[in-house]
Amino acid sequence: MEKAKILYVSQAIMPYLSESEIGRICRNLPQGILERGKEIRTFMPRFGNINERRNQLHEVIRLSGLNIVIDDNDHPLIIKVASIQQARMQIYFIDNEDFFSRKIDVYGANGEDQPDNDERAIFFARGVLETTRKLRWEPDLIHCHGWFTSFIMPFVRLLMKDDPHFANSKLVMSIYDNGFKSIWDGNIKNKLVVEGIDKKGLKKMIEVNDYLSLCKMVVDMSDGLIQGSKEIDPEVMEYIKASGKPFMPYTEEDKLVEACDQFYDQILAK
Repeated sequence: MEKAKILYVSQAIMPYLSESEIGRICRNLPQGILERGKEIRTFMPRFGNINERRNQLHEVIRLSGLNIVIDDNDHPLIIKVASIQQARMQIYFIDNEDFFSRKIDVYGANGEDQPDNDERAIFFARGVLETTRKLRWEPDLIHCHGWFTSFIMPFVRLLMKDDPHFANSKLVMSIYDNGFKSIWDGNIKNKLVVEGIDKKGLKKMIEVNDYLSLCKMVVDMSDGLIQGSKEIDPEVMEYIKASGKPFMPYTEEDKLVEACDQFYDQILAK
């Protein structure tokens, strides 16, 4: 029997960014799942406040070089990689000068939203999927962590639904208490346009312009949902419960590997 392949997509992983709930989970969960016999790949953005020299990031030339178009603007995709030796894990980083050169991560120095976070997140999602395809690695399940990874969902469902790399991939999202307050410009649908995308399915994306509508899109497109923090937005929780989708409630971090492993098996069996 082949090992199940789990693709982890996260907006933060320790030790590359300062300690956070997502960062801790996405450092330890992939290692635990790897040790339980599943195959993994892990991606995060190469934010400008990541110290490349200290963390020994280096560019993977054979994976870089693609241009990703967002709203008629070309953005070169650069792929970097680093290793967490004690965990036998490689971390792939999605990089681009336009989006990730600033010395911040998802939020500014004072916790403020970045005005181009929608485009940054769209670029990141496209970059993850294009790189996974270049690796010729077909994930059985994609587990996204944090709202910044949300656009994985429409690209898998609307662009790559017939691509053999992703046609059978199950989508799981862990939702945390790390939302945002800004209202996007209402142009998400046009920013997601790429040759081959399902235009009919794309119509509903016109309603995505804030945190709640983004979370609703994730719920609608996912195969399973996980409560990543003890407390999450009550409207999001209500929408999850009303969806009837498979749901894993909040689990303490020391029990998370076992719980997620069982949840993955449940989703993959469907």
